[in-house]
Amino acid sequence: MKISVLINNYNYQHYVSDAIDSVLQQSFPVDEIIVVDDKSTDKSAQILDKNFAANEKIKLVLKDKNEGQLSSFNAGFIASCGDIICFLDADDLYKENYIAEVVKFYQEHPECDFLFCSAEVFGNEERIANCYNNTRDLGYSRIATLYKKAWVGHRTSTVSMRRHVLEKFLPLPQQEDWRIRADDCLVFGASIVGARKFYLAKPLVRYRAHGNNNHYGQKQKRTPEYLEKYKQAVDHLLGFLAEKMSYPSNLYEQAHIEFRTIPKPNEQEFNIYESIIHKSDLLVLNKLSRFLSIYIHFISRGGFLSLVRIKLLWLRNKIQRFALRLYRLPQSKTNITA
Repeated sequence: MKISVLINNYNYQHYVSDAIDSVLQQSFPVDEIIVVDDKSTDKSAQILDKNFAANEKIKLVLKDKNEGQLSSFNAGFIASCGDIICFLDADDLYKENYIAEVVKFYQEHPECDFLFCSAEVFGNEERIANCYNNTRDLGYSRIATLYKKAWVGHRTSTVSMRRHVLEKFLPLPQQEDWRIRADDCLVFGASIVGARKFYLAKPLVRYRAHGNNNHYGQKQKRTPEYLEKYKQAVDHLLGFLAEKMSYPSNLYEQAHIEFRTIPKPNEQEFNIYESIIHKSDLLVLNKLSRFLSIYIHFISRGGFLSLVRIKLLWLRNKIQRFALRLYRLPQSKTNITA
């Protein structure tokens, strides 16, 4: 099992050497480190060439044009040969046992296609960034992603996946859409091509919090214009991948099957699949059978109390909306009479 680490860099001259050193100092050695510099305007390229060009384990990809983070993922993957591909932003660090833990997990879980872990945030703030309380098998998520934009993953530097998964969607052509936040392409892409995902509840990566975290510039203000542009980019990406995989338009009919691939689904996951079935154009009996399927799975895996809570909240919302309509009705009649 060959291990490749892909490091993407743009104007991180003060951090990139530390990122590379954190990989070189792993307790379990990697087979190759691919460092892609996206035409940095600082001294990154000179630092990389001076300090790492002679290292046979390191491949430097020094681009002659700045094209954004997705382009760096594309170039790095094309240059790699590993069976497991690990990603690392140039301002983050691996803890010394990261690769050892990742390799062990893939060996012990051959069904795992995509793995992400917790992160230790340091710098401007200090905390542990967990996605879930425990290590989890998250099953498959292509339907949840296509119909509800479910984002089953974590920061770039916590992500690794098997090569055969990446081969199904990289390189991606939408480079201009994803100059930043291209980890979304990894997370969405892996889900849609059918990766089985797992979460490892160990903070094996150090995520640096600083004033320039967002790749290729200052963090974007989430203005309505920015959010609309981001939504369009996601829709474009999901549509492109669904077409590439030749998925039928009625893939939602299998939502109950996908839900059952999650051994211990939580409330959020249950709500996603219930909503997909509810909003589908299936016949009533077909809907009921699928509802029954996800209800039985959820309850049998310890979700009875959660289901009761979900339905009580649903009932409360129904009552509140009904009461609001009753309150408005007399006012409407009064206005008409007047």
